[in-house]
Amino acid sequence: MEMEKEVLGIGSRVKHKEYGLGAVIQVKPKSYLITFMEYGNREISREYEGLEIIDLLEPDEDLVSFEMIEETLTRILRNFSDIQEVVPIADKWRGGTLILKPSNSEMKPYEMPISTFFNKIIMVRDRLRVLEQKVNSSRIEDDEKITLQQYITRCYGSLTSFNILFKNKHQHFVGEGKANKD
Repeated sequence: MEMEKEVLGIGSRVKHKEYGLGAVIQVKPKSYLITFMEYGNREISREYEGLEIIDLLEPDEDLVSFEMIEETLTRILRNFSDIQEVVPIADKWRGGTLILKPSNSEMKPYEMPISTFFNKIIMVRDRLRVLEQKVNSSRIEDDEKITLQQYITRCYGSLTSFNILFKNKHQHFVGEGKANKD
């Protein structure tokens, strides 16, 4: 639907003809500050008619902190996009090869670039995060949510062996007993 002078609230999702998908992060008197997935922050006039509204959120009467905007934007981008966080592999593994050697010497080893393997692990992590968000926002009973949350945390813990592949420590997998949520 085309924009008809609606006032977009923070968190509204839009599509721009040139910049693609984005989310409103600030409402100004004559413009919106919108974060586009591929182009970053852009200020767009409220009069601009090339915005397609994907998900309209009514403006909030209360003031919103930057932290709340950042949390909302992060949640929107994770829930509604296929774009993954850029997670760099540690320099020592860049260009390396993973070799799986069977115990049977007559069989050929399987080789793949470490970066391919690493990207698969990142996809598992991203899917676990989406699952975690779905569990947290579901209407199931709290005790069932806690049980499912514990299974997800154990999954993160099982994946900590792969932390040696990460360049940045803050992006490591974290299991039970450790508090390192992004």
